[in-house]
Amino acid sequence: MSSTNEKVVLSEKEGLRRDRMLNGPQMNILFSIALPLVFYNSIGQIFQFIDTLIAASLSANVVSTVSFVMQIEKMLMAIGAGLSIGGGVIIGRSFGSGDMERVKKEISTIFFLTLAIGGTVLAVSIPLMYPILKLFNMPETMITQGTIYSDLVVTSVIFQFINTIFFATKKARGNTRVIMFGNLLVIILKSTLNILSISLINKGIINRDYGIYLLPLATVTAHAVLTVIALVDLTSRKNPFKISLKSCTFTRDFFKTLCGLSVPVFLEKFIFAMGKAIVNSLCAGFSPTTVGALGVSDRICGFATNPINGVQEAESSLVSNNIGNKNIERAISFFYRSLILTLGYVLIVFIITGIFKNQIIGIFARNNEAFAAEIDKIYFLERMDNFLIAVNVSVMGLLYGFGKTKVTMILNIIRLFVYRIPPLLLFLKVSFFYERLGLYGVGLAMLISNSLVGISAGIVALRFIKKTRKNSMESESK
Repeated sequence: MSSTNEKVVLSEKEGLRRDRMLNGPQMNILFSIALPLVFYNSIGQIFQFIDTLIAASLSANVVSTVSFVMQIEKMLMAIGAGLSIGGGVIIGRSFGSGDMERVKKEISTIFFLTLAIGGTVLAVSIPLMYPILKLFNMPETMITQGTIYSDLVVTSVIFQFINTIFFATKKARGNTRVIMFGNLLVIILKSTLNILSISLINKGIINRDYGIYLLPLATVTAHAVLTVIALVDLTSRKNPFKISLKSCTFTRDFFKTLCGLSVPVFLEKFIFAMGKAIVNSLCAGFSPTTVGALGVSDRICGFATNPINGVQEAESSLVSNNIGNKNIERAISFFYRSLILTLGYVLIVFIITGIFKNQIIGIFARNNEAFAAEIDKIYFLERMDNFLIAVNVSVMGLLYGFGKTKVTMILNIIRLFVYRIPPLLLFLKVSFFYERLGLYGVGLAMLISNSLVGISAGIVALRFIKKTRKNSMESESK
């Protein structure tokens, strides 16, 4: 057993994992920590694909309803993401420095804070759901159904908050297998329940008009099961970082640090999700199913771009741990290795999805030629930005690890309000472009925004690394 202080004792396995994160071969440790996350994200993308197919089996309008609500869910989950990333950086640095008693206090504080915030979000958002959907221009034919659907989705948020923080504590300590198995449990449970629901609908046991509500109920159930497992782990006596109110450290300095890291991430993800909801409302002017086509295009692109978020998460954890250990050069080096992995993965998936593009679109369209044409027009251009998205993903991992969340927030706000919405408005509202581009304008706006933010992120990363190395050398010379 390895002990870092009198109160908190790490197991030999966790002690060895920490040593590998701080001193082991970089590509090996990045790959081993990222692999479970990439695997989960890949499997998760397949199951999201199945979920979208299930929605499509009900109707194209259901796909559009799900796509609308998805952005609202992301807006709410931005709070959990902010706490997860900010808290993960704090925990990772303390874990890297070897102050395990501090790690225990930080985990407990972040957990109970998240629980309180999640309950507040739930209480406030449900009564406001109908006006929110009206604000985002959900078609009248969908809004009643969409409100009930959204209220059920929001119910799962408090469970997702708890699960997100649970995973953040594991990721900061390099234990990503727990994250993989936990998330696999959620998606298998959710998809099994969804498939069962469709079977009951097809047999006429459940009315098709009410079938859509079974989709979020499956989400609530799956996340609630994982929450139970998370609470058992977090309160276990065998857990050296067992949570308790007594261990919380509700100090001004702690809140200042947590807010400084988490609030920019929250704003970044909230504003970006809100912006995508605005994009959906603009695209709804084409046809009721255009939002669904955009959602399907995002799903297909996600086969290349979503799994690499696992590399980003591993990168940010390793960067923050090594900063805690005062090894700046090693922390920076993880960025370059992350970039190699993300670009390699995207290249492989880009080729495969390009070969089978028509077949994939056909699965979603289900013999609806007009819907298939809408998907194809958007996806044809949107897929071209995948490589620059990979660059952006690796840069975000570097900046998150260094705690530069204000920079990531600025980049994503620019991505939306400078690089995406203005071109989209230009293509949709100016008759010259609208008549010539039509629905291709939506895909072109995605291509422009994702490409430009990738280029911008690459420039920011190079300047940041140069400045950080210079400051590190000046500090060492003193």
